[in-house]
Formats: sequence, structure tokens, C-alpha cells
Amino acid sequence: MQNNDGMNYAPQGKPNKVVEKGEFAFAAIALDHGHIYGMCNGLIEAGADLVAVYDRDPAKVEAFIKKYPQARAASSEEEILNDPTIKLIAGAAVPSERCALGLRAMDHGKDYFTDKTPFTTLEQIEQARAKVKETGKKYMVYYSERLHVESAVFAGQLIEQGAIGRVVQVIGFGPHRLNAPSRPDWFFKHENYGGILCDIGSHQIEQFLYYTGAKDATVLHSKIANYNSKDYPELEDFGDATLVADNGATNYFRVDWLTPAGLGTWGDGRTTILGTEGYIEIRKYIDIARDPKGDHLYLVNKEGEKHFSLRGEVGFPFFGQLILDCINRTEIAMTQEHAFKAGELCVKAQLQAVRVE
Repeated sequence: MQNNDGMNYAPQGKPNKVVEKGEFAFAAIALDHGHIYGMCNGLIEAGADLVAVYDRDPAKVEAFIKKYPQARAASSEEEILNDPTIKLIAGAAVPSERCALGLRAMDHGKDYFTDKTPFTTLEQIEQARAKVKETGKKYMVYYSERLHVESAVFAGQLIEQGAIGRVVQVIGFGPHRLNAPSRPDWFFKHENYGGILCDIGSHQIEQFLYYTGAKDATVLHSKIANYNSKDYPELEDFGDATLVADNGATNYFRVDWLTPAGLGTWGDGRTTILGTEGYIEIRKYIDIARDPKGDHLYLVNKEGEKHFSLRGEVGFPFFGQLILDCINRTEIAMTQEHAFKAGELCVKAQLQAVRVE
């Protein structure tokens, strides 16, 4: 697993199969972002069969098949979309192209699983909502900073058990290392990546909705800036926002591309969750100057102070739940409206952001 570059961060967990071989086939289309590897790892570990791959770039396909030799290289996107044995399309397209791929997948009777951010415009969200209603297919999103982080999964379990009472605030920090030479051209084009709050801010808003149990929220204020990336004028390397949920919970988050070279991983992602009876701090990828491994969780409540080291202890239940949701047409892994609402709010935060010069 690449630990220095978040774009190629692809967690691997313990196999926890929910289906047998041959029961659930999926394919990968569009390998523009390295998150496709994490998405495929999670599905394969849950028992899904990766049977095919397509990308316009043969070099990307060659590298993908080296990692997943069980996947055949399709000659076109249509070859995969027209294959009735394939149930799900996993894609990590350029962000501005993710919705269109999803619409094509659903039109061909496939469920769709896209990398975050799922949308870059409000128009795309309306198109996706309409297509889901028309086809009955799923448009699921890889919000990896919660779904593919064991400490974040465990935090949700603690909240569900009532460990900190009612959640009233979530504070999130999502710093990332820029590593500009490793980035593709589209990464620096605002029309393509959608803006920092739309892109990596989507993780933070999704976590806020999930941990608070909120169905909706209002963006009170948001800001964006380019502080240290003047060679890339369309890039925003800083963003933050404040939200209040329909249930009264509040949120502040900050995202940036300012991770210093001396940090032992690509970003010191942290989340603090305040409840009426305690609080949780998640140190996702590193515990700086103490433990280079991530997945640390700190819990304080009426029973005292606890530290949990969770790497390899919890697993990633989302992927198996998603497979079973596709088979049974249920919404255990994530509701469709939750996936869409997080995407909608990050676009709104981006659109109304004040630019700090």
C-alpha cells in the first residue's frame, strides 16, 4: 500500500466473503484515479469476482492487470456494459466525468460504484437522481476516509452503541500531500476536479452526516484559497466549511494540500466527535512522533479514558454489505439518499465558497 501519496492509497484488509465464486461479477471502467485499486480490493475481499477492465489508456490497463490478473482487458467500454453477467461497474474517472459513466452503467442495467467525489455540478446530481428513479439501480460512492479506515468504522460502531451519547459536533481535518509531479493534468483543472471542497471535502461532509445521523444540512460558510501552489493557478490548496445539520448537530472541517515532506504518511487525517456523554478522536493514518501506523482511536466518557489500536482489528464491512445490497436490493451499506446528499452538500459548499486571496 502506497503510504506517501493519497492518490495511490489502496487499503487491504482481511478477506470476509459474503458470496461464493461466480455469484457476483464486477468490472472496472476508468482508471484515472488510484482509488480504483482500493475499491477493487474491498470488493474482492468480500467475495466479488473482478472479471474485466477498460480504460482509454493501455498503460493503465496493463498496470491494472498486473495487479489483478483475473481481469480480462476489454476492447471497449461497450463490451463491458453489454455483458449481462456483470452486475456492478466500479469506476474512478476524472471527477467531472463520473456522473456520465454512472448514467451509462445504469442504462445498461448495472449498479454503479464510483470514487468520490461523485459529482462536480448540481445538474449532475439531478441527472443521477432521475436515473436511479428510472432504472432502480444504485449509484454508490467510495467515501474512503470513513469506509476504508478501521478506526473510522469503529467510531461508528461506538456511536451506535451509545458510547458518547447524542453526537452534537464533528470536527474533521483532511490534509493531503500534493506531490504535484505525480498528478495527472486533469488534477489541476478546476472544471475537471470540481474544487477542493467538492473533491476531498466530500469525505468530511459524508462523515458528518453519518456520525450525526443527519438527513440534511445547511452550509453556513465556506472558504477556499491557493496559498502555496501558484504554479497551478486553478488549484485550491486550502478549503474549510461550517455546516449545521437538520438535527441540530454542527460541523467544521478543513482540507488542504499542504502536508509537509517530513510527515511519515500522505496526510494526518483526524476526526473529533463530540457527544453529550463523551467524545472520540480518530487519528486515521499516523499518530505523529509516536506510532507510524494509523487507526488509533481515543475515547473519553463516564467510564474513563481509552485508547484503541485498530489496524487489522475491525475490517471493512461496507464492501460485503454493498454486494448484498446489490443482490437483495436493500440499503444496508449506505442509503442512496445519503450518498447523494453528501455529494450535493460538497458541491454547494464549493459554489458558495469565499475565495481568500
